[in-house]
Amino acid sequence: MNNKINHLAIERLSILLDYIASQSEETDRINSKQKSHRLIENNNLFSQQLFNTESDLFSPYVKEVKSRLNKFKRLSSSSKGNDNKEEFAKSTLIQIEQQISSLMSALGANQAMHQAAQINFEARKKVRIKQATKAAKQYQEKYDVAASTVLSTSHQLYQQLSEHHEFERRLLAMITEREQQRQKHKYLNNQNISQEVLVLHQRLGRCRKAISAIERNIELAEKVTFAKK
Repeated sequence: MNNKINHLAIERLSILLDYIASQSEETDRINSKQKSHRLIENNNLFSQQLFNTESDLFSPYVKEVKSRLNKFKRLSSSSKGNDNKEEFAKSTLIQIEQQISSLMSALGANQAMHQAAQINFEARKKVRIKQATKAAKQYQEKYDVAASTVLSTSHQLYQQLSEHHEFERRLLAMITEREQQRQKHKYLNNQNISQEVLVLHQRLGRCRKAISAIERNIELAEKVTFAKK
């Protein structure tokens, strides 16, 4: 991976993590004061396939991702010319983006999850779940706008690269969600979910092909710039 592209990835992920860390601390504080949280606490927020951390709080998961990002920083600075290290660094980056995506989705759904618990507690499930779903969607859109703002750059090629990485992140999140659904309902007929996963993987392949093309264009553009100098 190009060192400049690595630096861009580290910068945008660090900014996102700082934002998510702040939101996680605030969400954990709010959750601790809600009666509905008692119905869902002591359950891990994410599966062990995605995180090593086990907690019903968001902040410990953010610390794990920050630790992995620091590891990626070290790898990216020492992987130049080493194919094995570069491949491992790329794999680590994908895992980090997948974890960040899952955290953002979970934070966006947190309010809905607690409202749903409160609905059951108050025996008004159908009406309140509809409201919670709408609130969760609005909350997620707020995160998407924030992420898009953070990832925007003035350079057209880097802007395209950021947008495609964002699209890649969303596809990975959707694949993870569908895989979790398939595991959850593994005793049922999962043909439809399997088809969705296949289509998502095809879209992910096309997205990564586009990312590679943009990265080549960036390298060419930089060569032209340096040649002019």
